[in-house]
Amino acid sequence: MERSAQRLGRALVVIVDDRVAHRERDDSAGPLVTELLEEAGFIVDGTVAVAGETVDIRNALNTAVIGGVDLVVTVGGTGVSPRDVTPDATSGVLDMPIPGIAEALRSSGLAAGAMDAGISRGLVGVSGSTLVVNLAGSRSAVRDGMATLSALVPHVIDELSGLDGA
Repeated sequence: MERSAQRLGRALVVIVDDRVAHRERDDSAGPLVTELLEEAGFIVDGTVAVAGETVDIRNALNTAVIGGVDLVVTVGGTGVSPRDVTPDATSGVLDMPIPGIAEALRSSGLAAGAMDAGISRGLVGVSGSTLVVNLAGSRSAVRDGMATLSALVPHVIDELSGLDGA
């Protein structure tokens, strides 16, 4: 069954940023990710901002999975600083990593000049029946990451829902 004429499913955006979570700074990545997800055919349930704490990130991811979203995209906290714990939190939630997509995001980000995407430790994988994607936090990493994901995500979601024809 082809999904091109229908909605891909439900998505949630999780912004990992202490300053956004504490309302010290406006979120510029959330609206961008939401717009790009909607353009790709997702219904975006919302955007959640959490502090860069492993427990907060893990709770947001678990809530999304339990809530039955098809895709959760985290933005930020994927680098190498001590506060960048998104991949560490994500690894505790994933049932099955998909390293090829994570590598594609790093590679395409570097090629597009998004240095934070190139050094990202971000993970991609499946938790339950939800695809979880960690993106680096810059607008260029988000734009490039979403462009890379747009070709891959529909295929993964089809496989997870048993629509791949296998």
